[in-house]
Amino acid sequence: MRLADRPQVECTIDIDAAVDRVWELVSDISTSARHSPELQEVEWLDGAEGPAVGACFAGRNHNSHLGEWRTVSRIEAVEEGRLFQWAVVYEDDRQGDALAVWTYRVEPAVDGTATRVRHGVRLGTGKGPLHAFVEKYPEREEEIVAGRLGLLRTGIETTLAGVKADAES
Repeated sequence: MRLADRPQVECTIDIDAAVDRVWELVSDISTSARHSPELQEVEWLDGAEGPAVGACFAGRNHNSHLGEWRTVSRIEAVEEGRLFQWAVVYEDDRQGDALAVWTYRVEPAVDGTATRVRHGVRLGTGKGPLHAFVEKYPEREEEIVAGRLGLLRTGIETTLAGVKADAES
């Protein structure tokens, strides 16, 4: 997999809770920060108080491979009870190309008694630290991308397990 392919990771979980309860959790940016091994804390920016298209929030991130960094995310889509999507962008260019696009999709599970959540990320076209690393080691691009996707998958699975625990408690 190469960066030009805009690789993605998506994980799915069924949660024994009503759609409204699950939506309340996934549309609250602090939920991901409570459960993600990488996203440590978040805050709304510019007076925003909740998810609305165009609103932005900052995040502080950390992992043992990349160290610590700050992100700014711009809400791209909100469909009440169904879809919450944000793009990670540069703070000084909030309308620029996304480094990554994160999505939560919520729907009733097939059996009708649970809620199915799909949570994923697609790497964007914005040039960020991952692109710089690949440019430094072009012969290792597929290995680098696969490694990053693996870390992202682990983080998504951990976050979804936390959402499930919160919703079912």
